[in-house]
Amino acid sequence: MTTPPTRVLLGVRGMSKEAGTKVSAALLSTPGVSRATPDEGQIEVYYDATQLTVMDLVRAVRAQGFLAGML
Repeated sequence: MTTPPTRVLLGVRGMSKEAGTKVSAALLSTPGVSRATPDEGQIEVYYDATQLTVMDLVRAVRAQGFLAGML
């Protein structure tokens, strides 16, 4: 039985929709992330909670130069 992905909405300070493409690509390269949909100032992420925590996702966003947190 497969567990459905967990959804989280992250607020990303200073991220334009264009920069969201870069952040989305970084998240999608993280094992366990199945979808990352950016919008201006936020990104919706679906991930496997058995592999990652929200803090892992926040760290991946911060590695791209943005501050992030849960909305």
